[in-house]
Amino acid sequence: MEPALSALMSPGSESVLEQAYTDAIERVDDTDEPRARILDAAYAQFCRMGIQRSTMEDVARRAGVSRITVYRRFASKDVLVEHVVRREFRRYFDQFLVEIEQAETVADRVVLGFVSSLRAIRGNPLIGGLIDIEPDLLVASMIGDGGQTLATVRQFVAGQLRREQHAGTVSPDLDIDLAAELMVRVSASFLVIPSHVVDIDDDEHLANVARRFLVPMLEPGG
Repeated sequence: MEPALSALMSPGSESVLEQAYTDAIERVDDTDEPRARILDAAYAQFCRMGIQRSTMEDVARRAGVSRITVYRRFASKDVLVEHVVRREFRRYFDQFLVEIEQAETVADRVVLGFVSSLRAIRGNPLIGGLIDIEPDLLVASMIGDGGQTLATVRQFVAGQLRREQHAGTVSPDLDIDLAAELMVRVSASFLVIPSHVVDIDDDEHLANVARRFLVPMLEPGG
């Protein structure tokens, strides 16, 4: 399997997605300038040449450091890929948490979450590029890990909905986990299966879809 996709579903105690979200929530600040330079170089290299065709030597050359320096901070290419992917998701969560505060209603926040997540993943040169080039690998990664990847995202969405519930903006009778499960599966299907009805590159269209079909899920009988 493509290393970047295996990084998304690594079987460790905490997934890359969970680590990225924790970093965003706790506002972890990475001030290691050489490490950041290597990550920047790796991201640029992977976007330009692809992950499989890129080597640690390529990354070192682009970063202007020695290969030994790269290996001191990242023990292997898979580890480096994992950290690059983790940082991209961290950037998404950082932006999401800023944008969500500007939404006035829970409906607005559901719409924003749906649209911004698809936009962020599709628009990311690395992750979106993998979806375009190797969609079958992405599908395999999502169904070959026993649902762990989708479960991680569902937990994040459920956490957001529970905050709404505690704030009184969502009915206490709403089945939070089920609503989150359905929302995540709808989003995932648009990412991995091309649609001839919904244009996922059109934010306004996606927003209309979310208001018509996702927001009603917030009603217990919806």
